[in-house]
Amino acid sequence: MRDLIRANAGLLFAGVATFVMMGAGQSLYGPALPAFSRLFGVTVAEAGVLVSAHWVGCFIGVGFMYLKGGAVTPRHTLAAMAIGAAGVAALVGWWTTIAGAVVFGMGYGMSTAVFNPRVMRAFGTRGPSMLSLLNATFGVGAIAAPLIFVAVGSDPRWSFGLTAALAVVIWVFAGPAGRAGAAPEGAVQAFRPHWGILAFGAFAIGLEACLIGLGPTALIQAGLAEATAARLLSAFFVVFLLARVVLIFVAHRVAPFLLYTGAIAMAAVCALGSALVSPAVFFVAMGAPAGLFFPGFYVTASGKMGEDLRVPPTIIAAGLVGGIGAPLIVAPLMVGMGERGFFWLVAGVTLVLALAAVLSLRRMRL
Repeated sequence: MRDLIRANAGLLFAGVATFVMMGAGQSLYGPALPAFSRLFGVTVAEAGVLVSAHWVGCFIGVGFMYLKGGAVTPRHTLAAMAIGAAGVAALVGWWTTIAGAVVFGMGYGMSTAVFNPRVMRAFGTRGPSMLSLLNATFGVGAIAAPLIFVAVGSDPRWSFGLTAALAVVIWVFAGPAGRAGAAPEGAVQAFRPHWGILAFGAFAIGLEACLIGLGPTALIQAGLAEATAARLLSAFFVVFLLARVVLIFVAHRVAPFLLYTGAIAMAAVCALGSALVSPAVFFVAMGAPAGLFFPGFYVTASGKMGEDLRVPPTIIAAGLVGGIGAPLIVAPLMVGMGERGFFWLVAGVTLVLALAAVLSLRRMRL
């Protein structure tokens, strides 16, 4: 294992640093929505468009990877994220800010499609565990960013500006990662999408996007202060990170779709706890299952669909369908659903999804 890490040190450094920055950038949208609402004179529901703009950008970036993925390097993805975060930080105007979120999302989507398959290939049988490590580092940035946001006076200029600066710093040192592991070795099976697992992924990533992007607003709607909601989002990501760290040691021992199914069921329990008992406590607890959604989905889908270069963008694009659509649907609904309506909605969706996953366990075996 040490030899593998030494051989792929450049790729691993670039991936870890990039995922830390990605976590920081994505987690800023939730606590910043009330600030954007005030700055641009839009409603909180309208400000939620920024969350979907980010995911639309991800979809565009992943689409580009589907067409030209072999030509994209880590530095390309980092440049897009730096430009996009700087565009949001500038706060020149509402539509310019939305455009910045789209560009940041493009780099985000390309990074996901660049690093995940390369790390999986580079580490062989330990690939699922290293994938968990890579995605766990996302939580480091996601924990820190809301706390920094509060520390800088809840000002999107500073928080997104710092994200842009971090992307530039990583870009400087990302050169050695280059094109390592850009293509699989040897023959690969024909490209055949597996629509069942792609549908499960779309729902799971849609849930994750809503929890991260709309969760703080739901907590505020339930009676908590804005600063408290931002801190709770950081706590959510602490639990999110811990779940992924544990997964590093067990991912290669657990069937990935069983992991997915357990995570969805756990999320349903936490959502019911948020609705019936304590939004704060159970929202934070929901970070654990949310941290398991993507690894369980991605590894299952990779096993079902093979190593064609179009597979990773297709897997990620399926998740982005949920990431784009879910906040657009949920943000307007939660306004009229009462103090804890968001959590009731999450509970209903996760219960149905958990039942569907249990019924599909046999078909999803690798």
